[in-house]
Amino acid sequence: MAEDPTRDGKPFDPMEPWRGMRDIYMDTWGKTMVDMVNSEAYAQASGAMLDSYLTVSAPFREAIEKAMLKTLEHLAMPSRADVVSIAERMTNIEMRLDDLDAKLDNIYRLIAQAGAAPRAQRASAPQRAKKKTTIKAKQVKRGRK
Repeated sequence: MAEDPTRDGKPFDPMEPWRGMRDIYMDTWGKTMVDMVNSEAYAQASGAMLDSYLTVSAPFREAIEKAMLKTLEHLAMPSRADVVSIAERMTNIEMRLDDLDAKLDNIYRLIAQAGAAPRAQRASAPQRAKKKTTIKAKQVKRGRK
């Protein structure tokens, strides 16, 4: 039995009208929801519900947080506050190291500038003999015995 093609050589699909109605329904419903969600009344209602939820759940959150802190303490594991504190300290150390690195770069640059100009004068000037220091003398000088 051959199927009778309708439009464009496609066979008749009895579900096609339902799909069309569904698409129109979903588009209409989507536009209505967008209009409703973008209204001031919806924003106020959502804000009131969120505020009441946070107010009611605050004691439960605090109890859970205390229990979690005790559990982590018993397991010898860091809490969130401990990790945040360590992260802040590490950031502070990193910033100080960056500052020291910049200062050292500046010192090296100044030494290079100062060392490049008077080299011609150094070659003609007599060099002083260095005083030999023993290890024992260095230790005494540093305060060790």
